Amino acid sequence: MPAPPGAHPIQGDRVVLPVEIRDAAVASAMFPVPAAAAQAVIAYSGLEVVRPLPGRAVCSLAFVRYADGDLGPYHEFAVAFLVRPPDGPPDSPPDGPPRKVGAFIHWLPVNQAFTLEAGRTIWGFPKEMADIRMDLASRTKRCLVRVDGRTALELHVRPGVPVPSGRGAPSVDAYSCMDGVTRRTPWTLSPGGVRMRPGGALLKLGDHPVAHELRGLGLDRTRALSVSTVDRLRMTFQEAAEVRT
Repeated sequence: MPAPPGAHPIQGDRVVLPVEIRDAAVASAMFPVPAAAAQAVIAYSGLEVVRPLPGRAVCSLAFVRYADGDLGPYHEFAVAFLVRPPDGPPDSPPDGPPRKVGAFIHWLPVNQAFTLEAGRTIWGFPKEMADIRMDLASRTKRCLVRVDGRTALELHVRPGVPVPSGRGAPSVDAYSCMDGVTRRTPWTLSPGGVRMRPGGALLKLGDHPVAHELRGLGLDRTRALSVSTVDRLRMTFQEAAEVRT
């Protein structure tokens, strides 16, 4: 029997949209990178990086421990770039942030097979299997990612000062591109226990191809713009839709 609308068969089970994440913890760092180099990295998506400063784009690195959600518990690491919505205003200046910014997910290793298949099948997220070891309990948050026995990277994040989480649940468009198809996924976040600070990240790159790619962007010699940690995060992922770029 075919799955009803909004439901996707995954490994003998059904994932019903929207997908709810009820408890997750996150540490992330945002780095300034050369806009031309970043644009070359994501050229396959047809999207355009945001340039908040002249000639500079933003690359975000984040690691997430999913404790309770519709896809089960798992670890995840994300390499993402801030991008302009493909349907944004045509007169938006090339340098400077547009009215709304999206997150293009370039690389998304995970450590569980169910979320890997669900992510690739439902949203076209570039998930791949990896050994992801993280420590979110210590003062300094740490994550080590290894793929096929090769070290991709190790990221340390030093939390900053508490900041208000804000009211309501902010909505972000997450973009992905797989098999030549670019998709937009509406993504709602409700954070609690947020800390932020300027700088505060230590990144070590290994010998995996993604490490070489990040090294080419200068991340191994660039100070982070800012870091953030979130102790309690709830998220909702809607159905993905193809976009024209």
